[in-house]
Amino acid sequence: MSVDIYGAGAIIWRQRGRAVEVLLVHRPTWKDWSFPKGKVKGKETLQECCLREMKEETGYDVVLGAPLGAQRYTVAGRKTKKVRYWAATVAPAEHPALAVRRKAARASAKEIDDVRWVSVAQARALLSHPNDRELLELLAKRDADGLLRTTPVLIVRHARSVKRSVHAGSEATRPLTKTGKTRAKRLVGVLSGYGVVNIVSSPWKRCRDTVAPYALASGQDVDMCAALTEAAHEEAPHAAAGVVNNVIRRGVPTAVCVHRPTLPTLVAELAAFTPHPLRRKLPAKDPWLKTGQILIAHVADWGGQRVVAYEQVRPAL
Repeated sequence: MSVDIYGAGAIIWRQRGRAVEVLLVHRPTWKDWSFPKGKVKGKETLQECCLREMKEETGYDVVLGAPLGAQRYTVAGRKTKKVRYWAATVAPAEHPALAVRRKAARASAKEIDDVRWVSVAQARALLSHPNDRELLELLAKRDADGLLRTTPVLIVRHARSVKRSVHAGSEATRPLTKTGKTRAKRLVGVLSGYGVVNIVSSPWKRCRDTVAPYALASGQDVDMCAALTEAAHEEAPHAAAGVVNNVIRRGVPTAVCVHRPTLPTLVAELAAFTPHPLRRKLPAKDPWLKTGQILIAHVADWGGQRVVAYEQVRPAL
């Protein structure tokens, strides 16, 4: 079934003692309680749409956690709408990822007239739609299983670069094309959405310049890692794998910008932390990722690190 309208939403949650609370919104027009959500505007990624809608409908800046799936339904009697949801948490005001986000005006009282933190049990009673209750149960199960609190690891393939055949300098100095530079800027919103506070990159120019817009806008440094260059990877692939291993074990939201030839090694390292049924979500053949595309691994630390979900995103130009 084709989709006419895309949207994004989230279950914003917080820990209160041993229990979890979630945030609901009340829509007076529909006279219902639901999770905040809204339609994609322009060339927004679903992640950017979600961030904006959370700010507009709840007043909170959030950081995205693992995806919760999608709802598909018919609106206006004939159009198909698909809304993708994430678990999300409120970002502290000083979070560097917030420096890159655009301002968003609060929704009017005609659209949202109440925003309320409630327990899971209260949410079950208040939610007006069965699909929302299904999302709630998934979040509650992840909480019970110790898999709700996750850390994102973003593997970024550098944006499009000038071809080797037309570049007069060394491989280390090959720059991004105009399209590549545009894509690098479009990655900023996605990296912000996952609250990236650690940026690791091959020191070669095309990788550095892919993450530079986010680093500059958020006031962060980039950790240049020589083990991630194409040449170093060819000599010692285990060292590149070790970089990702260390990132996973460190437990800090991290983006790692790399070259295509390193991707099979890095994907194999991620697979080592991934339950077998979920491994089918990993890219399995060359080119692994397109230029400027991101593979996001959501890692839970519950008796050892474990990937609980994967996503891929490549912002439109």
